[in-house]
Amino acid sequence: MARTPPARAARRPGAGGALLLAAGLAACVPASWGANALLHPPRKAPGPAPALPHRDLEVGGVPALRGWIFPPAGAPRGLTVVYLHGIGDDRASGTWLAERLGRRGVEVVTFDGRAHGASGGEACTYGALERGDVARLLDRLGAGRVVLLGVSLGAAVALQAAAGDPRVVGVVAVAPFADLASIARERAPWFASDAQVRAAVALAGREGGFDPAEASPLRAAPRLAVPVLLVHGEADAETSPSHSRRIFEALAGPRRLLLVPGAGHGDALGRAWAEVEAWLLGPSA
Repeated sequence: MARTPPARAARRPGAGGALLLAAGLAACVPASWGANALLHPPRKAPGPAPALPHRDLEVGGVPALRGWIFPPAGAPRGLTVVYLHGIGDDRASGTWLAERLGRRGVEVVTFDGRAHGASGGEACTYGALERGDVARLLDRLGAGRVVLLGVSLGAAVALQAAAGDPRVVGVVAVAPFADLASIARERAPWFASDAQVRAAVALAGREGGFDPAEASPLRAAPRLAVPVLLVHGEADAETSPSHSRRIFEALAGPRRLLLVPGAGHGDALGRAWAEVEAWLLGPSA
C-alpha cells in the first residue's frame, strides 16, 4: 500500500497479524510469549525519503516520533490530513495519500508510530498510549483543522486520539478493531482457551505499562462528536466488519459506515478512495 496505487496495494500486516501470533503462542507456551508478540511487532525502517516535496518532522518527548510533512501542491484548503499506519508498517505507506491529496490543496503528515519505523518506543499499546503521541504530534504541528486517517491499528488509534481533541475535525477509520480483548480472542486458534488469551493480554498490559481495556475505539466512540467515516472490506478475513459495525452503533456524532464489496483487510481504502476523497473534500472532489 505504501508505494503503489491504492487499488493495487500490497498487503501490509494488520492489527490481527500480531494478535494472531500472540494468541497462538499463548495457546502453546507461557503467556509471556504471547505478551511479547503483542508488545513487539516487526519493525522496519521507512527506506529512502520520497521524491515528493516534503519536510522532515521530529516530535520530542518519550517516545520521540519521526515523520514527513508534505505541503499542498495545489491551492491550500487549510486542512491537514494525518495518516496513521498499520502494525508492522511505517510512514512511507502514506506517501500515495500525499500525492493524491496534495494536488487537491491538502497538507499531509505521515509518521512512524511508537515502536515502529524510526520512532522511539519499545512497546505497541494499541492506542492506549498512542493517543497521547498523536496529541503531542498535533501540538508540534500547530495545525488548525485536522482529519486523522488511519488504517487497521492506525484506524483504532485515530478513533481513540480524536475523542475530546478539538483540533480534530474528522476521522477516516479503515478496518479498525473494536477493542483489544475482542480481536485477540478472534485471532486465537481454536485450541486456545479464553483463559490463555486473557492471560497473554493482561501480561502485555503489565509489561507495556497500559490498561488493555483502554485500548478500545468502542469505549472512545461515545465521546466522539466529530464526523467519522468508517470503511471496512466486506471480505475482510483478518478483522471482521462486525468491529466497524459495533463502533458505528456507539458513535455519538455524525457517522457513516462504508462497507466495500469484495475488499479484504489491505485494499478497502484503495477500492473506496473516490468516496473517501469526496467525504474529505466535499461533493465536488
